[in-house]
Amino acid sequence: MPRALTVVQLLPALESGGVERSTLEIADALVRAGHRAVVVSAGGRLVPRLLESGAEHVALDIGRKSLATLRTVRPLRELLEREGADIVHARSRLPAWIGWRALRGLSGARRPHFVTTVHGLNSPSRYSAIMARGERVVCVSDTVRDYVLRHYPRTDPAQLRVIPRGIDPAAFPPAPWPDRKARADVAALHPRLQGDGPLLLMPGRGTRLKGHADALALLARLRGDGLDARLWMPGARDPARADYVAELEARAAALGVADVLAITEPTSAIAAAYAASDLVLQLSRKPEAFGRTVIEALSTGRPVLGWSHGGVGELLRELQPEGAVPPFDEAALRAGAHALLDDTRAGQAAMPARLARYSLQAMQQSTLAVYDELAHD
Repeated sequence: MPRALTVVQLLPALESGGVERSTLEIADALVRAGHRAVVVSAGGRLVPRLLESGAEHVALDIGRKSLATLRTVRPLRELLEREGADIVHARSRLPAWIGWRALRGLSGARRPHFVTTVHGLNSPSRYSAIMARGERVVCVSDTVRDYVLRHYPRTDPAQLRVIPRGIDPAAFPPAPWPDRKARADVAALHPRLQGDGPLLLMPGRGTRLKGHADALALLARLRGDGLDARLWMPGARDPARADYVAELEARAAALGVADVLAITEPTSAIAAAYAASDLVLQLSRKPEAFGRTVIEALSTGRPVLGWSHGGVGELLRELQPEGAVPPFDEAALRAGAHALLDDTRAGQAAMPARLARYSLQAMQQSTLAVYDELAHD
Protein backbone atom coordinates (compact mmCIF):
# COMPACT_ATOMS: atom_id res chain seq x y z
CA MET A 1 0.00 0.00 0.00
CA PRO A 2 1.43 3.44 -0.93
CA ARG A 3 2.51 5.43 2.10
CA ALA A 4 0.34 8.25 3.37
CA LEU A 5 1.42 11.70 2.22
CA THR A 6 1.25 15.08 3.87
CA VAL A 7 0.20 17.65 1.24
CA VAL A 8 0.24 21.36 2.06
CA GLN A 9 -1.78 23.64 -0.22
CA LEU A 10 -1.00 27.36 -0.28
CA LEU A 11 -3.42 30.15 -1.25
CA PRO A 12 -4.23 33.69 -0.06
CA ALA A 13 -7.55 33.03 1.70
CA LEU A 14 -10.58 30.76 1.88
CA GLU A 15 -13.44 33.14 1.12
CA SER A 16 -14.96 32.12 -2.26
CA GLY A 17 -14.04 31.40 -5.84
CA GLY A 18 -12.83 28.66 -8.13
CA VAL A 19 -9.33 28.40 -6.67
CA GLU A 20 -10.77 28.03 -3.19
CA ARG A 21 -13.28 25.44 -4.36
CA SER A 22 -10.55 23.36 -6.00
CA THR A 23 -8.48 23.56 -2.82
CA LEU A 24 -11.32 22.13 -0.75
CA GLU A 25 -12.07 19.44 -3.33
CA ILE A 26 -8.48 18.21 -3.35
CA ALA A 27 -8.24 18.36 0.45
CA ASP A 28 -11.35 16.21 0.67
CA ALA A 29 -9.96 13.70 -1.83
CA LEU A 30 -6.68 13.49 0.07
CA VAL A 31 -8.36 12.74 3.37
CA ARG A 32 -10.64 10.12 1.83
CA ALA A 33 -7.59 8.44 0.28
CA GLY A 34 -5.90 8.20 3.69
CA HIS A 35 -3.51 11.12 3.26
CA ARG A 36 -3.08 14.23 5.37
CA ALA A 37 -4.32 17.52 3.94
CA VAL A 38 -3.10 20.85 5.30
CA VAL A 39 -4.15 24.22 3.89
CA VAL A 40 -2.24 27.42 4.67
CA SER A 41 -4.08 30.70 4.13
CA ALA A 42 -5.25 33.84 5.90
CA GLY A 43 -8.55 32.08 6.64
CA GLY A 44 -12.07 32.94 5.61
CA ARG A 45 -15.64 31.70 5.56
CA LEU A 46 -14.79 28.37 3.91
CA VAL A 47 -12.51 27.21 6.73
CA PRO A 48 -15.33 25.37 8.57
CA ARG A 49 -16.12 23.40 5.39
CA LEU A 50 -12.47 22.50 5.04
CA LEU A 51 -12.27 21.26 8.62
CA GLU A 52 -15.45 19.22 8.22
CA SER A 53 -13.70 17.17 5.55
CA GLY A 54 -11.00 16.16 8.01
CA ALA A 55 -8.37 18.51 6.59
CA GLU A 56 -6.35 20.96 8.69
CA HIS A 57 -5.95 24.71 8.38
CA VAL A 58 -3.02 26.88 9.45
CA ALA A 59 -3.66 30.61 9.52
CA LEU A 60 -0.78 32.48 7.89
CA ASP A 61 -1.25 35.59 5.76
CA ILE A 62 0.86 34.50 2.78
CA GLY A 63 -1.19 36.31 0.15
CA ARG A 64 -1.18 39.94 1.31
CA LYS A 65 0.63 42.15 -1.19
CA SER A 66 3.08 43.78 1.20
CA LEU A 67 6.79 43.51 1.93
CA ALA A 68 5.76 42.39 5.41
CA THR A 69 4.50 39.16 3.86
CA LEU A 70 8.15 38.09 3.46
CA ARG A 71 8.14 37.58 7.23
CA THR A 72 5.93 34.54 6.68
CA VAL A 73 8.71 32.64 4.88
CA ARG A 74 10.36 31.45 8.08
CA PRO A 75 7.19 30.31 9.89
CA LEU A 76 6.08 28.50 6.74
CA ARG A 77 9.47 26.79 6.46
CA GLU A 78 9.25 25.74 10.10
CA LEU A 79 5.74 24.43 9.52
CA LEU A 80 6.79 22.35 6.54
CA GLU A 81 9.71 20.86 8.46
CA ARG A 82 7.73 20.25 11.64
CA GLU A 83 4.82 18.57 9.86
CA GLY A 84 6.98 16.49 7.54
CA ALA A 85 5.40 17.83 4.36
CA ASP A 86 5.86 15.69 1.26
CA ILE A 87 4.21 18.02 -1.26
CA VAL A 88 3.74 21.80 -1.29
CA HIS A 89 1.04 22.82 -3.78
CA ALA A 90 0.83 26.55 -4.53
CA ARG A 91 -2.33 27.88 -6.20
CA SER A 92 -1.60 31.61 -6.39
CA ARG A 93 1.39 33.76 -7.25
CA LEU A 94 2.39 35.41 -3.97
CA PRO A 95 1.83 32.25 -1.89
CA ALA A 96 3.91 30.43 -4.53
CA TRP A 97 6.80 32.85 -4.04
CA ILE A 98 6.55 32.47 -0.27
CA GLY A 99 6.45 28.71 -0.60
CA TRP A 100 9.37 28.65 -3.03
CA ARG A 101 11.51 30.75 -0.68
CA ALA A 102 10.56 28.56 2.26
CA LEU A 103 11.60 25.45 0.35
CA ARG A 104 14.98 26.93 -0.58
CA GLY A 105 15.90 26.96 3.10
CA LEU A 106 15.42 23.21 3.49
CA SER A 107 18.06 20.61 2.71
CA GLY A 108 17.50 18.25 -0.21
CA ALA A 109 16.61 15.25 1.94
CA ARG A 110 13.94 17.17 3.84
CA ARG A 111 12.67 19.37 1.04
CA PRO A 112 9.09 18.69 -0.08
CA HIS A 113 8.24 18.54 -3.78
CA PHE A 114 6.85 21.75 -5.26
CA VAL A 115 3.65 21.73 -7.34
CA THR A 116 1.83 24.72 -8.82
CA THR A 117 -1.55 25.08 -10.50
CA VAL A 118 -2.08 27.77 -13.13
CA HIS A 119 -5.74 28.65 -12.61
CA GLY A 120 -5.79 31.79 -14.74
CA LEU A 121 -4.24 33.59 -17.71
CA ASN A 122 -2.24 36.09 -15.65
CA SER A 123 -0.29 38.84 -17.40
CA PRO A 124 3.14 37.45 -18.32
CA SER A 125 5.84 38.80 -15.98
CA ARG A 126 8.70 37.72 -13.73
CA TYR A 127 6.20 37.81 -10.87
CA SER A 128 3.82 35.43 -12.65
CA ALA A 129 6.68 33.18 -13.81
CA ILE A 130 6.80 31.48 -10.40
CA MET A 131 3.70 29.52 -11.41
CA ALA A 132 5.77 27.76 -14.10
CA ARG A 133 8.51 26.72 -11.65
CA GLY A 134 6.80 23.73 -10.09
CA GLU A 135 8.31 20.29 -10.44
CA ARG A 136 4.87 19.63 -11.83
CA VAL A 137 2.73 22.44 -13.21
CA VAL A 138 -0.98 21.68 -13.31
CA CYS A 139 -2.81 23.51 -16.12
CA VAL A 140 -6.60 23.69 -15.90
CA SER A 141 -6.99 23.49 -19.69
CA ASP A 142 -5.02 23.06 -22.90
CA THR A 143 -5.48 26.80 -23.33
CA VAL A 144 -3.49 27.35 -20.13
CA ARG A 145 -0.83 24.83 -21.16
CA ASP A 146 -0.30 26.62 -24.47
CA TYR A 147 -0.20 29.96 -22.64
CA VAL A 148 2.49 28.76 -20.23
CA LEU A 149 4.69 27.35 -23.00
CA ARG A 150 4.27 30.47 -25.13
CA HIS A 151 5.13 32.99 -22.41
CA TYR A 152 7.60 30.92 -20.37
CA PRO A 153 9.54 29.02 -23.07
CA ARG A 154 12.09 27.69 -20.57
CA THR A 155 9.37 25.51 -19.07
CA ASP A 156 9.90 21.80 -19.70
CA PRO A 157 6.71 20.51 -21.39
CA ALA A 158 7.25 17.18 -19.60
CA GLN A 159 6.52 18.91 -16.28
CA LEU A 160 3.08 20.11 -17.36
CA ARG A 161 -0.08 18.18 -16.53
CA VAL A 162 -3.45 19.24 -17.98
CA ILE A 163 -6.14 18.53 -15.38
CA PRO A 164 -9.46 20.25 -16.20
CA ARG A 165 -11.66 21.52 -13.40
CA GLY A 166 -14.47 19.10 -12.61
CA ILE A 167 -18.10 19.14 -11.57
CA ASP A 168 -20.18 16.62 -9.66
CA PRO A 169 -22.60 15.28 -12.30
CA ALA A 170 -25.12 14.47 -9.57
CA ALA A 171 -25.33 18.19 -8.77
CA PHE A 172 -26.23 19.00 -12.39
CA PRO A 173 -28.55 16.18 -13.50
CA PRO A 174 -30.16 16.20 -16.97
CA ALA A 175 -33.43 18.15 -16.92
CA PRO A 176 -36.41 17.81 -19.28
CA TRP A 177 -36.50 20.45 -21.96
CA PRO A 178 -38.50 22.53 -21.57
CA ASP A 179 -38.67 22.20 -17.80
CA ARG A 180 -41.97 23.99 -17.17
CA LYS A 181 -41.83 23.72 -13.39
CA ALA A 182 -38.33 25.20 -13.20
CA ARG A 183 -39.40 28.04 -15.50
CA ALA A 184 -42.51 28.74 -13.42
CA ASP A 185 -40.44 28.82 -10.23
CA VAL A 186 -38.05 31.36 -11.75
CA ALA A 187 -40.90 33.50 -13.09
CA ALA A 188 -42.47 33.53 -9.61
CA LEU A 189 -39.26 35.01 -8.22
CA HIS A 190 -38.61 37.33 -11.16
CA PRO A 191 -41.91 38.31 -12.87
CA ARG A 192 -40.15 39.94 -15.82
CA LEU A 193 -39.13 36.46 -16.91
CA GLN A 194 -42.73 35.29 -17.17
CA GLY A 195 -43.60 34.22 -20.70
CA ASP A 196 -43.67 31.39 -23.20
CA GLY A 197 -40.69 32.54 -25.24
CA PRO A 198 -37.09 31.37 -24.77
CA LEU A 199 -35.22 32.21 -21.59
CA LEU A 200 -31.57 33.14 -21.98
CA LEU A 201 -29.36 32.65 -18.93
CA MET A 202 -26.07 34.42 -18.35
CA PRO A 203 -24.57 33.62 -14.95
CA GLY A 204 -21.52 35.59 -13.86
CA ARG A 205 -20.09 38.39 -11.76
CA GLY A 206 -21.05 41.99 -12.39
CA THR A 207 -17.99 43.09 -14.31
CA ARG A 208 -17.62 44.54 -17.80
CA LEU A 209 -15.27 41.70 -18.77
CA LYS A 210 -18.13 39.20 -18.56
CA GLY A 211 -19.79 40.69 -21.65
CA HIS A 212 -23.21 41.62 -20.27
CA ALA A 213 -23.57 44.35 -22.90
CA ASP A 214 -23.19 41.74 -25.64
CA ALA A 215 -25.99 39.71 -24.05
CA LEU A 216 -28.28 42.75 -23.96
CA ALA A 217 -27.59 43.47 -27.63
CA LEU A 218 -28.35 39.84 -28.51
CA LEU A 219 -31.62 39.97 -26.56
CA ALA A 220 -32.70 43.08 -28.45
CA ARG A 221 -31.88 41.47 -31.81
CA LEU A 222 -33.77 38.26 -31.00
CA ARG A 223 -36.82 40.22 -29.94
CA GLY A 224 -36.55 42.27 -33.11
CA ASP A 225 -36.65 38.95 -34.98
CA GLY A 226 -40.01 38.18 -33.40
CA LEU A 227 -38.93 35.95 -30.50
CA ASP A 228 -40.43 36.66 -27.07
CA ALA A 229 -36.97 36.14 -25.55
CA ARG A 230 -36.11 37.06 -21.98
CA LEU A 231 -32.77 37.29 -20.19
CA TRP A 232 -31.69 36.44 -16.65
CA MET A 233 -28.30 37.56 -15.34
CA PRO A 234 -27.82 35.93 -11.91
CA GLY A 235 -24.72 37.24 -10.16
CA ALA A 236 -24.52 40.53 -12.08
CA ARG A 237 -26.20 42.59 -9.33
CA ASP A 238 -23.58 43.45 -6.72
CA PRO A 239 -23.91 46.34 -4.22
CA ALA A 240 -20.20 47.00 -4.68
CA ARG A 241 -20.77 47.53 -8.41
CA ALA A 242 -23.89 49.66 -8.32
CA ASP A 243 -22.60 52.01 -11.03
CA TYR A 244 -22.09 49.11 -13.42
CA VAL A 245 -25.57 47.74 -12.75
CA ALA A 246 -27.05 51.20 -13.36
CA GLU A 247 -25.13 51.31 -16.64
CA LEU A 248 -26.59 47.96 -17.71
CA GLU A 249 -30.10 49.06 -16.77
CA ALA A 250 -29.73 52.26 -18.77
CA ARG A 251 -28.46 50.28 -21.74
CA ALA A 252 -31.38 47.85 -21.47
CA ALA A 253 -33.84 50.75 -21.41
CA ALA A 254 -32.25 52.28 -24.49
CA LEU A 255 -32.56 48.95 -26.30
CA GLY A 256 -36.18 48.55 -25.21
CA VAL A 257 -35.59 45.31 -23.29
CA ALA A 258 -35.73 46.51 -19.67
CA ASP A 259 -39.10 44.85 -19.05
CA VAL A 260 -37.87 41.39 -20.15
CA LEU A 261 -34.63 41.44 -18.18
CA ALA A 262 -33.74 40.35 -14.64
CA ILE A 263 -30.37 41.44 -13.22
CA THR A 264 -30.11 39.68 -9.87
CA GLU A 265 -27.80 38.61 -7.10
CA PRO A 266 -26.16 35.18 -7.45
CA THR A 267 -28.55 32.26 -7.15
CA SER A 268 -27.88 29.41 -4.74
CA ALA A 269 -29.82 27.08 -7.05
CA ILE A 270 -27.79 27.36 -10.23
CA ALA A 271 -28.72 23.85 -11.46
CA ALA A 272 -32.40 24.83 -11.32
CA ALA A 273 -31.54 28.04 -13.17
CA TYR A 274 -29.98 26.03 -15.99
CA ALA A 275 -33.05 23.77 -16.06
CA ALA A 276 -35.34 26.79 -16.40
CA SER A 277 -33.41 28.19 -19.33
CA ASP A 278 -33.39 27.43 -23.04
CA LEU A 279 -29.95 28.82 -23.87
CA VAL A 280 -26.94 29.60 -21.68
CA LEU A 281 -24.59 32.43 -22.66
CA GLN A 282 -20.85 32.64 -21.97
CA LEU A 283 -19.67 35.91 -23.50
CA SER A 284 -16.59 36.94 -21.52
CA ARG A 285 -14.71 39.64 -23.40
CA LYS A 286 -11.42 38.39 -22.00
CA PRO A 287 -10.40 34.77 -22.67
CA GLU A 288 -10.83 32.65 -19.57
CA ALA A 289 -8.62 29.80 -18.41
CA PHE A 290 -11.54 27.39 -18.17
CA GLY A 291 -15.31 27.54 -18.52
CA ARG A 292 -17.05 25.69 -15.72
CA THR A 293 -20.38 27.21 -16.79
CA VAL A 294 -20.13 25.32 -20.08
CA ILE A 295 -19.74 21.95 -18.34
CA GLU A 296 -22.50 22.65 -15.80
CA ALA A 297 -25.00 23.72 -18.46
CA LEU A 298 -24.26 20.84 -20.81
CA SER A 299 -24.56 18.41 -17.91
CA THR A 300 -28.13 19.61 -17.34
CA GLY A 301 -28.85 19.27 -21.07
CA ARG A 302 -28.84 22.95 -21.99
CA PRO A 303 -27.05 24.35 -25.05
CA VAL A 304 -24.34 26.96 -24.59
CA LEU A 305 -23.50 29.87 -26.87
CA GLY A 306 -20.19 31.63 -26.38
CA TRP A 307 -17.22 33.42 -27.87
CA SER A 308 -14.78 30.87 -29.20
CA HIS A 309 -11.67 31.94 -27.32
CA GLY A 310 -9.83 30.80 -24.21
CA GLY A 311 -11.04 27.86 -22.17
CA VAL A 312 -14.68 28.46 -23.09
CA GLY A 313 -13.95 28.19 -26.79
CA GLU A 314 -11.84 25.09 -26.17
CA LEU A 315 -14.71 23.34 -24.40
CA LEU A 316 -17.34 24.38 -26.92
CA ARG A 317 -15.26 23.29 -29.90
CA GLU A 318 -14.83 19.87 -28.29
CA LEU A 319 -18.28 19.31 -26.80
CA GLN A 320 -20.76 21.47 -28.73
CA PRO A 321 -19.14 23.08 -31.79
CA GLU A 322 -22.34 24.74 -32.97
CA GLY A 323 -22.19 26.98 -29.89
CA ALA A 324 -18.69 28.32 -30.59
CA VAL A 325 -18.89 31.77 -32.21
CA PRO A 326 -15.98 33.87 -33.55
CA PRO A 327 -15.21 36.45 -30.83
CA PHE A 328 -17.30 39.62 -31.02
CA ASP A 329 -19.02 38.66 -34.29
CA GLU A 330 -22.52 39.91 -33.47
CA ALA A 331 -24.11 38.55 -36.64
CA ALA A 332 -22.69 35.08 -35.97
CA LEU A 333 -23.88 35.27 -32.36
CA ARG A 334 -27.40 36.08 -33.50
CA ALA A 335 -27.39 33.24 -36.05
CA GLY A 336 -25.97 30.83 -33.47
CA ALA A 337 -28.70 31.70 -30.97
CA HIS A 338 -31.43 31.05 -33.55
CA ALA A 339 -29.85 27.74 -34.57
CA LEU A 340 -29.55 26.46 -31.01
CA LEU A 341 -33.02 27.61 -30.01
CA ASP A 342 -34.52 25.98 -33.11
CA ASP A 343 -32.80 22.63 -32.46
CA THR A 344 -34.37 20.95 -29.44
CA ARG A 345 -31.64 18.31 -29.56
CA ALA A 346 -28.81 20.80 -29.07
CA GLY A 347 -28.97 20.62 -25.31
CA GLN A 348 -28.12 16.94 -25.48
CA ALA A 349 -25.14 17.49 -27.78
CA ALA A 350 -22.70 16.54 -25.04
CA MET A 351 -23.59 13.10 -23.75
CA PRO A 352 -22.56 12.14 -20.19
CA ALA A 353 -19.77 9.94 -21.56
CA ARG A 354 -18.23 12.94 -23.29
CA LEU A 355 -18.32 14.90 -20.04
CA ALA A 356 -16.59 12.19 -17.99
CA ARG A 357 -13.22 13.90 -18.36
CA TYR A 358 -14.71 16.95 -16.65
CA SER A 359 -16.06 15.21 -13.55
CA LEU A 360 -14.99 16.14 -10.06
CA GLN A 361 -13.81 12.57 -9.47
CA ALA A 362 -11.58 12.67 -12.56
CA MET A 363 -10.04 15.95 -11.42
CA GLN A 364 -9.38 14.63 -7.92
CA GLN A 365 -7.90 11.34 -9.10
CA SER A 366 -5.62 13.04 -11.63
CA THR A 367 -4.32 15.52 -9.04
CA LEU A 368 -3.59 12.81 -6.49
CA ALA A 369 -1.80 10.89 -9.23
CA VAL A 370 0.54 13.89 -9.68
CA TYR A 371 1.35 13.84 -5.97
CA ASP A 372 1.97 10.11 -6.07
CA GLU A 373 4.18 10.46 -9.13
CA LEU A 374 6.45 12.92 -7.33
CA ALA A 375 6.44 11.16 -3.97
CA HIS A 376 7.57 7.88 -5.54
CA ASP A 377 9.85 9.33 -8.19
